Amino acid sequence: MIRKSMLLAATAAFLSSAAGAQESEYRVLSTGTVIGALEVDRDGNTYDIVWDYKQNGRGPTVAEVIRVDDAGRPVEVKIGGRTTFGNLIDEWYRLDGNGGATWQDAAGGGSTDTDAFYVSQSGSPMDLALLTEALLRDDDGRIDTLPSGTAVLTPRDTVDLASDAGDVSVTIYEVAGLDTSPSYVLLDSDGKFFGTASPSFAVLRAGYEAHDQVLRDMTELYSAERLAELQATYAHTYDAPVRIANVRIFDSVSKTVGEPSDVVVYDGRITMIEPAGGAPVDGEVRIEGEGTMMIPGMYEMHAHLGRESALTNVLAGITSMRDIGNRNEVLDKLLERIEAGELAGPRVTRFGFIEGESPFSSRTGVLVTSAEEAVDATRMYAAKGFHGIKLYNSMKPEWNAAAIAEAKKLGLMVAGHVPAFSTADAMIEMGYSEVTHVNQLMLGWVLNEGEDTRTLFRFTAMKRFPSLDLYGDQVNATIDAMLANGVAHEPTLGIHEIGLTAKDGEYHAGAVSYADNMPPSVQRSLKQALFGADTAEERQQYVDAYATIKDTLRRMHKSGILLIPGTDTGGALTYHRELELFGQLGMSNEEVLARATIDMARYLGQDEDLGSIERGKLADFFLVRGDPTEDLGQLKQIGLVSRGGTFYAPAEVLPSFGITPFAEAIVLPEQ
Repeated sequence: MIRKSMLLAATAAFLSSAAGAQESEYRVLSTGTVIGALEVDRDGNTYDIVWDYKQNGRGPTVAEVIRVDDAGRPVEVKIGGRTTFGNLIDEWYRLDGNGGATWQDAAGGGSTDTDAFYVSQSGSPMDLALLTEALLRDDDGRIDTLPSGTAVLTPRDTVDLASDAGDVSVTIYEVAGLDTSPSYVLLDSDGKFFGTASPSFAVLRAGYEAHDQVLRDMTELYSAERLAELQATYAHTYDAPVRIANVRIFDSVSKTVGEPSDVVVYDGRITMIEPAGGAPVDGEVRIEGEGTMMIPGMYEMHAHLGRESALTNVLAGITSMRDIGNRNEVLDKLLERIEAGELAGPRVTRFGFIEGESPFSSRTGVLVTSAEEAVDATRMYAAKGFHGIKLYNSMKPEWNAAAIAEAKKLGLMVAGHVPAFSTADAMIEMGYSEVTHVNQLMLGWVLNEGEDTRTLFRFTAMKRFPSLDLYGDQVNATIDAMLANGVAHEPTLGIHEIGLTAKDGEYHAGAVSYADNMPPSVQRSLKQALFGADTAEERQQYVDAYATIKDTLRRMHKSGILLIPGTDTGGALTYHRELELFGQLGMSNEEVLARATIDMARYLGQDEDLGSIERGKLADFFLVRGDPTEDLGQLKQIGLVSRGGTFYAPAEVLPSFGITPFAEAIVLPEQ
């Protein structure tokens, strides 16, 4: 964590912090572990702020100055520093003296003739705190915000917290209207900022860290209640056989599209498939398929599942997921609710996350400090029925060796990153089933001895990729070893496209086809670069690295290595983009759709029930108004999804997230 004085110096030209300022300090916590701080010095109407935390070797480093009027509304804002992945921040906002305002952010900035409340793009939680305080003072708890939107305040609960720092009564407020989901902000009895919380992350006033768990649990409950209401409203179930009439089935096994058919579903499974126009059975419910294409439910293979992404992925035709590393207790609760039908969500295949303890650790899953603890964690995951384990950056190679041996003995798959100071070749030799992320696979070809990949260096080092000889001895040795050992690769190509090619001020290539359907706040985020590139020359190095990555993956696919589709970006629409990118690696569109469905069902040993539309299989499929075998971009045009015979019309649900639907709903009969 860098020194506060260094950060504040970055904004000294804008406003200087006066002596005698009132200081407040907040702790940043990830599942109970302090990983950074929010420091606020207030002098009158001016706030000098430092926002700095590190999780998994990365995190924002931000200096922010906010000057407010007597009503607590920003009149000047200046933000500098670096985003989580190192992108340079140069953001400001100011009133123009004529009742309007001008601002600059990574999305391009703008101006307006109103003085609505400015919400920063790259700032600290303090602007959300000031907004919440202003909403509390507002008569109707609604405030128009800039660049767009209206924030709405709803009180949820009040809780009394005891501490050596003093007893305090805290009210939890829901702030909606800024994003696809609400935020939860905590104010004390004086209406002053106490913190913010989510199920796995919190920022709390120093001295009250012990209350992290209870506050996170409360916000988890609020979020679940909201999504349970959506499930109760929009999930359609029927006690009778359901005929989906007049659909063209994509056969993922033969990779062909069939003639118009009727598909009948009952008790969660496909019970009949016959030519369109089949005679109805007594009591059946009829859904008009309107000639749409029926595609088996898809597999998102790199998920870190949350409650909202559980629903949005189902709406995107993703009915199965591999969760490849999560906070176990949070996911346990979520899966219980999905299994009970309280929340919508995909079928989940779990991999247990194992990370080594270090200053750069990801606070996910189980942290270990020895080979023995790594073995114990592996055995615990096996006993709980996990399908495999995922090993991470701060593991020592010898700990990996012990965990891999135990996993193989117990029949678990092994996927993961390459530990710092090791190589993919070493992990393949130890017994990896799969290497995760294409940069993890390729870094061993360009690193020098002693270079540490637990930091952002694992991203910045990709600038060396264009110098690779893709048919040289190093690359050949890795590909040969993968083929000899049947090792698969999950490249998460889409996040590399964003990181290496996205520029501030314009939609990145993967977002162009869906950005205009998203709420304004998301559109703003889609115009921000991910990995920092301070010059045009550096950005070109990254762009060239991305081209090298795609050339490498084309070679791997052609050689016969199984490439696995997963995003690490939440799936849903970004998963659709992942499939489009797979189509650029030498696969036909039909092959891509098969890879997303039957190939992944086979890979996980689930093809008896999933992956294709056949009699007796689980009723996981979706209907597309278009032909993704001609254009994978048409995957977004979903009119209906069935997850085990529970039906959803995305056009009914997406507006609840502020998203404009991509296709008209298939009409669902009343239940």
